[in-house]
Amino acid sequence: MVAALFSGASPAAADETICGHVVRGAILAKYKETGGLERSPLGCPTTPELTTPDGQGAYTHFQGGSIYWSAWTGAHPVWGEIRDSWAGQGWERGKLGYPVGDELRNPDGAGVRQQFEGGTYYWHPTRTNGAHAVGGRIGELWAQWGHEGGDFGYPVTDEYPAVKVGGNLPENTGVRQRFENDRYLLWSPGQASSFETCHSECVGYLGITNEPWVEQTEVFTNLANGKRSVHVTPTEAGFEDADDDLQENWRQVWVNTPHLRNATQTEVNSLSKQLLCHAAFAFPKPGGGRFGGPTWDLEAWRSDIPWDAGEALRTQCNWD
Repeated sequence: MVAALFSGASPAAADETICGHVVRGAILAKYKETGGLERSPLGCPTTPELTTPDGQGAYTHFQGGSIYWSAWTGAHPVWGEIRDSWAGQGWERGKLGYPVGDELRNPDGAGVRQQFEGGTYYWHPTRTNGAHAVGGRIGELWAQWGHEGGDFGYPVTDEYPAVKVGGNLPENTGVRQRFENDRYLLWSPGQASSFETCHSECVGYLGITNEPWVEQTEVFTNLANGKRSVHVTPTEAGFEDADDDLQENWRQVWVNTPHLRNATQTEVNSLSKQLLCHAAFAFPKPGGGRFGGPTWDLEAWRSDIPWDAGEALRTQCNWD
């Protein structure tokens, strides 16, 4: 009776015994909606209706998946690799919570997605290496870039904690999530020792470049003030030779990293001159390392000034 009340079932009238297990209420209705015993990919139930450990919902396991219900989400089936990943993260007790919708087919016709309270799982038969959830600030940023149909494609890992996010130091901690083609989305709560853009909460993206002069390129946006910056990690050859050809250096910076969205010509001009400045003055330091540090930090808010090598050196590429 308690389980029946949880799923909104009227006792007896809404109950059916299927494959030796009683299925009832909203869970039974959803099971029939998916095709029932004759056509549903769920197949036979393998448990009776059970109450979730939080005491707030109910579920029934089937041969081909499960149906979960709560009063605020309704009943939804979960199956396949999405179910496997969700189970691995603690079912409804994990950070994703309960499913809030059924599985949907993506516009590409091959992948699927399913929304949960804490994010949305995505799966593709050849592009995702399992099912992965996208949510929070990273999910918001990914949506701005067009979800799986945009520049980053599908997620190929779950999000994970990482160091050197938003800065060059191990204390600059945050979250990364890898997407297709060696591209990552990033989030940092912000630290005083981070890049200026990430002194407070910021989001960003990274492309692994592996070009002769550029290893990777990161782009960050501060969520409070909208400031944007680009951070280029040069190779040793880049430190030595990238100032020989600004156009080629600029190409390598962006070869696997999307350009700043809606960048003005002033911003583009300023960023390219800052890149030239950093490449020109990346001299070896007597004690090791390079003047300017391990990355070339280009800040989109800086002015587009006429190129002046003396002024560039005096300001260490950080003019107003």
